[in-house]
Amino acid sequence: MAIRADGRAADELRPVRIQRGFLDQPAGAVLIEFGATRVLCTASIEEGVPEWRGASGKGWVTAEYDMLPAATARRRERNRTKVDGRTQEIQRLIGRSLRAIVDMSRLGVHTLWLDCDVLQADGGTRTASISGAYVALVDAVRLGGKQGRWDAESIIQTPVAAISAGIVDGATLLDLNYREDSAAEVDCNLVMTGRGEWVEVQATGEGGSFSQQQLADLTALGERGIRRLFEMQAAALDGG
Repeated sequence: MAIRADGRAADELRPVRIQRGFLDQPAGAVLIEFGATRVLCTASIEEGVPEWRGASGKGWVTAEYDMLPAATARRRERNRTKVDGRTQEIQRLIGRSLRAIVDMSRLGVHTLWLDCDVLQADGGTRTASISGAYVALVDAVRLGGKQGRWDAESIIQTPVAAISAGIVDGATLLDLNYREDSAAEVDCNLVMTGRGEWVEVQATGEGGSFSQQQLADLTALGERGIRRLFEMQAAALDGG
């Protein structure tokens, strides 16, 4: 089995840390770390829903994502007036992933906002965002239940988490850091629920095409990694 530059085995996650209650004001605030990647995920409860959804009587879950200017080695300009394509794609992915596990009909006319801000980027920012935003979402739903807004036990149907995988120098690897991601022949981002159902499978041949067997290997590896993340999420949420 391949040993990587950082000493990990091919099927090994980077060290993952999930810190709840990182900020005092939001309904949920989680700092999640995948190795050197650090993302602050906050959840806010807002009365009302978008106008187009008002007649449904159902709630809404949505997300925003951005990177701080100093999150990478080269300063990145802030998205002040226009959201770039990559940012828009990622925040839509985060929103889809969380909506897949929420029973909107039980939220009432409320919007749950998930804000994912990358403090430091070393690959896998979108997957870390989804995995951390789930924990922040659970905390917000629990708080809303205590406030009498809804029945907290009925809203979140199953966990959700995400991980990257890829093929680098012919080796199939889990949880790519930036160096590996930038050199990958195949790059794959995977989002799965606790029911074992896929929300998203994003696989791209960066240096050419890839086979059905390679895709199967990537998804199998990703599933094993995500199931380990479920255990970490549950441990972080235990007792709270």
